Amino acid sequence: MDTTDRFLGGSLSRRTFLSRLALVAGGSAVALACGSEATASPSPTAESTTAPARTGGDSAKPDSIEAGPIEFDADGEKLLGYLSRPTLPGPHPAIVVVHENRGLLPHFLDLTRRLAREGYVALAIDMLSRQGGADAFADANEMRTALGRIPRDQVVYDGNAAVAFLQDQSYVRRDRVGAMGFCFGGSIVWLMAVGNPELRAAVPFYGSAPPLEDVANLQVPVLGIYAGEDSRINAGVPSLEAELLAQQKDFKFVTYPGAGHAFFNDTGSRYHPQAAEGAWMETLDWFEDHLMDA
Repeated sequence: MDTTDRFLGGSLSRRTFLSRLALVAGGSAVALACGSEATASPSPTAESTTAPARTGGDSAKPDSIEAGPIEFDADGEKLLGYLSRPTLPGPHPAIVVVHENRGLLPHFLDLTRRLAREGYVALAIDMLSRQGGADAFADANEMRTALGRIPRDQVVYDGNAAVAFLQDQSYVRRDRVGAMGFCFGGSIVWLMAVGNPELRAAVPFYGSAPPLEDVANLQVPVLGIYAGEDSRINAGVPSLEAELLAQQKDFKFVTYPGAGHAFFNDTGSRYHPQAAEGAWMETLDWFEDHLMDA
């Protein structure tokens, strides 16, 4: 089904439809087959292996969604988050959002609202819940330090607890829950993907690769988003790609040359508008294919 058919059929929002038309008209990122690179103009030029609307701060909450803080239980522990969902009757597909290593900042609350406008229930989990939540810290630097002290297995457990919470909600399609994460959160989403068969789609943004020996366990279609100017993260991509290919997994990698680590965050100094636009479109397409249309 092409973009126009999806819009006319009601499965694409007007904003996404117009954004995609604009990208087609302007000449956008080109994705090629596994192991290949793509070049196109104007920027950003995306390099894609096998295998995107705007990132500007849509901070206002329209009448079409409901959004706000939430608490949920994980084996007796109270976890915190921010949940946005369409007001239209469900059930809807859902997405867990895992924040960067600077904590659950407003950017990620806004991201859940944007996803809700696209028809998803979106839950941004606060990975500092067990330490009192983001509000217990003075600034992002304190949150980064605290996150670095939490055992990785605990963070992955809490991410999967968010998946289970969404699956139990009457307004969520239990078999259509995905996850996306950024930086630290991208790494966590990779670990969730190789360990949680309940996920239906995953989109890690510039996350460290999971242990290669765990790739065989992957049952989740993964879209990996990378920044061209991100040597630390990118160093692990070739071996990860080779293992994914060897294991015949369903994945797609897209790299945006000229963009640096954390390019998607429109409140940060590394924000790259063109790359963020392209990555958002890729993300929407991936979730639409695996959560909406599946």
